[in-house]
Amino acid sequence: MAGGVVIIGAGHAGGAAAGFLRQYGFDGPIALIGAEAYPPYQRPPLSKAWLKGEAGLDDLYLRGDSFYADQGMVTRFSTQATAIDRANKIVTLSDGEALPYEHLIIATGSRARPYPGAERVPHHTLRTLDDAEALKNALRPGQHIGLIGAGYVGLEVAASARHLGCEVTIFEKEPRILARVASADLSGFFTDMHRARGAEIVTDCTITELSLGDGDKKRVHLSDGSRRDFDLLLVGIGGLANTELAEAAGLDVANGVVVDDEARASDPAIFAIGDVTSRTLPFYEGRFRLESVPNALEQAKQAAAAITGHKPPVVETPWFWSDQYDFKLQIAGLLQADTRAILRGDPASGAFSVYHLDTQGRLRTAECVNRPADFRAAKLLIARGPALDEAVIRDPDAPLKPFLTAPPVA
Repeated sequence: MAGGVVIIGAGHAGGAAAGFLRQYGFDGPIALIGAEAYPPYQRPPLSKAWLKGEAGLDDLYLRGDSFYADQGMVTRFSTQATAIDRANKIVTLSDGEALPYEHLIIATGSRARPYPGAERVPHHTLRTLDDAEALKNALRPGQHIGLIGAGYVGLEVAASARHLGCEVTIFEKEPRILARVASADLSGFFTDMHRARGAEIVTDCTITELSLGDGDKKRVHLSDGSRRDFDLLLVGIGGLANTELAEAAGLDVANGVVVDDEARASDPAIFAIGDVTSRTLPFYEGRFRLESVPNALEQAKQAAAAITGHKPPVVETPWFWSDQYDFKLQIAGLLQADTRAILRGDPASGAFSVYHLDTQGRLRTAECVNRPADFRAAKLLIARGPALDEAVIRDPDAPLKPFLTAPPVA
């Protein structure tokens, strides 16, 4: 492996980085290390098509079975990296193998955030293919599933479970679902949509304990003294970055491995990409840890470009998506304080957007439900920064294209 690249983490980010290295002309050794038994695969379908039985392994895998061998890559799946020796540029694996590197890419991703006390009660999380397969096998018509946490993954699982004929109850400690990641307009729409399809949503609630109920039921105790029994539980309260290996190696870590705009960590020979990173963005102040496929792909390109001398990618407006029933939510940008929400379209129609403008009239965030043209325009408007006319934004039939040629606010 002398002169080679070692990639720790064989998820979407790590698998993409390996491919981009070859695409950008790197002909040296590449080793791809993955703790899971599978080659790199897509995670977004796990809560949707996989649970519903509409996708197979071939639909998930990023590349065909022979790609990595055909590209001369070494793969070590079902294998953990246990230590990084920065002084000697060596990665030690759980089977004792030592891999030297010239460049190292950390793509260790994130794990499900544990719920206090949940370890005493059998429950599901959804982060990996094995997690999704276990949940898929447990979901049967007529069963009642309790979901703790009303984030996007939890709501996607709720939609899939209802599709499969399960009863669904969602618990959220905040006053509304998606409270930390979405506007009140968007929360209200998805609350009404899920309830109309038979899901029970309990907000502003405090769970005091999880226990075993009668038979093999899982019991949720609430602060009002009530108790609810379920056939299965899913805990979905966010993720934690897998930074332990980076921290042990002495890299700078602050809610993720700290990287620059080349995805380079505090050691110039080491890069970090994907969910595990803390990065800056050109349109927003501060550092952010983004859990999204677009972020993973962008940082994979950044690292591969820096290693090969290839032209770096243009930094995109961060974006995200969620599919629930027949509704596609697409979000451009990050929610910011001190913005005002402008509704574009009627939520009752099932197709609308919420544009968030700052004090200078610039678009900072757009939440678009079944409005793909609004989403595409929003990504460009956030990057270019012109002042927008609220009257035009409020008219769902008004074209946004003229704003794309307007000068940015100084």
